[in-house]
Amino acid sequence: MIKKEMIAMLLAGGQGSRLGVLTANVAKPAVAFGGKYRIIDFPLSNCINSGIDTVGVLTQYRHLKLNTHIGIGVPWDLDRNYGGVTLLPPYEKTEHSDWYSGTANAIYQNIEFIENYNPDYVLILGGDHIYKMDYEVMLDYHKARHADITLACMPVPWEEASRFGVVVADENGNIQEFEEKPEKPSSNLASMGIYIFNWSVLKEALLKLKDVPGCDFGKHVIPYVHDRSHNCYVYEFNGYWKDVGTLGSYWEANMELIDIIPEFNLYEEFWKIYTNNDIITPQYFGSASRVERCIIGEGAEIYGEVVGSVIGAGVTIGEGAVVRNSIIMRDAEIGEGCVIDKAIIAENVKVGSHVTMGVGEYAPSVLNPKVYAFDLVTVAENSVIPPNVSIGKNTAIVGETTASDYPNGLLAGGQAIVKAGEM
Repeated sequence: MIKKEMIAMLLAGGQGSRLGVLTANVAKPAVAFGGKYRIIDFPLSNCINSGIDTVGVLTQYRHLKLNTHIGIGVPWDLDRNYGGVTLLPPYEKTEHSDWYSGTANAIYQNIEFIENYNPDYVLILGGDHIYKMDYEVMLDYHKARHADITLACMPVPWEEASRFGVVVADENGNIQEFEEKPEKPSSNLASMGIYIFNWSVLKEALLKLKDVPGCDFGKHVIPYVHDRSHNCYVYEFNGYWKDVGTLGSYWEANMELIDIIPEFNLYEEFWKIYTNNDIITPQYFGSASRVERCIIGEGAEIYGEVVGSVIGAGVTIGEGAVVRNSIIMRDAEIGEGCVIDKAIIAENVKVGSHVTMGVGEYAPSVLNPKVYAFDLVTVAENSVIPPNVSIGKNTAIVGETTASDYPNGLLAGGQAIVKAGEM
């Protein structure tokens, strides 16, 4: 057996319920991003760029598309005879079978996988953030301090701190306090959900806490280790890191990619983002098309006008259509004469001709005001929208809809259409 110094365990089983209908039928890490990628491409690319060649991907919710995308790991150079990428869904065991009930419980159920590589260190990652990080630099920091656990952290606005685990550290980076999503945070230094553990320390904690319901890193494992160790450190990260956990932040992160000088650069030669992309046909722009400040994926056909938008591979924009400030995912079809403003349209959606999206005034959502709190039109994958209808702001559509679903040809602001069995 070849010993691995550090392996990564990538938690990719979450539903991502705050993304609403975008994750009705797909796990959050498999949601498209930036016209070409999926969210999970970023931590996977970080791993191989950091020299980590053994990654366990823990899947659970709606994982078919995620499994198909990752495959055997070829795009990330993770197709290895020993190591590489391994998909780890919950599985039938001799004693009893359990879904993963918490982030740490998911790792506990895969102790045997980790032991196969006898690592000194285990890197825990989330599968749902957009960022570039050299984990090797973080490991060097961890080893230099003889730490038991190192948490990657970054400052966030005080008003957002209660959404995160927050830490108080001394001038040497030693953690003095850790609070998971406190109502009144004592610090704005937020955990990014990226941890390096000494494997012996993590294994001991997982075995000790194995019977805790919903065992979680932030709520249980980190406090447990911190209570018993003075060697818990903060690794402060100052680069770009985006939690795309809400419809608003997801839309904003995509729109930031098309700035003249984007804060997050997808095109750096020294830190490439890799993906599984099987479309090799070129883009096509019709004689009457107009494109300004956009990302356009491979195989897209543009016959209309597209401004300030992110267009995925294989998308068709019909003649006379106008698309502004929107995200149109892979293989969607936008009919001729449509006017679309501030929409997120998922994969394989078919929009009939002369549909208008983003009309009227903002109204609170009748579906879920906590999820739908932005002036966006959100359409789930494989949905169908009939021709000649208008759709208001802060709306959601799931399924194959017909003209009869739109009273007087209108889905008013704040309303939703969810066809039976779709969510």
